[in-house]
Amino acid sequence: MTTLEVITGQQAPLFTLQDTEGKPFSLKNHIGDKNIVVLFFPLAFSGVCTEEMCNVRDNMAQYDQLDAKVIGISVDSFFTLAEFKKAQNLSLPLLSDFNKEACAAYGVLNYDFFGMNGVAKRAAFVIDKSGVIQYTEILDDAGNQPDFAAIQSTLEELR
Repeated sequence: MTTLEVITGQQAPLFTLQDTEGKPFSLKNHIGDKNIVVLFFPLAFSGVCTEEMCNVRDNMAQYDQLDAKVIGISVDSFFTLAEFKKAQNLSLPLLSDFNKEACAAYGVLNYDFFGMNGVAKRAAFVIDKSGVIQYTEILDDAGNQPDFAAIQSTLEELR
């Protein structure tokens, strides 16, 4: 599997992944409606990932005001993500990249996450309504959160 380097100013790689109901979610069907925040996270139910997704949940009104749709992606199965979404009362779409295709396309595959090969790095991308990446943040330390202030600032500029 080839991992690419995705940078700000490029067209966002398209993907179709399963949502928590096992239904296909295609990025191309959402480009143009709103700006899109794509949050890759390592694993559902882990401490920092739970904190990150709950932060988004608690600030969803801000993203709505900034005309943004937020989606979370991990390599967990859609079954696991469905339970995670339910347990944390999350409203954002959670997508399963079980086959690691989106992670590879966005250059966020972590080949050593506590000995696990092929888990998503924690990363954030803002995609504008024309499908161009306007913000890129890939974290080498999964214990850190994305810079939510920078993400929101980017969304402000896109309004």
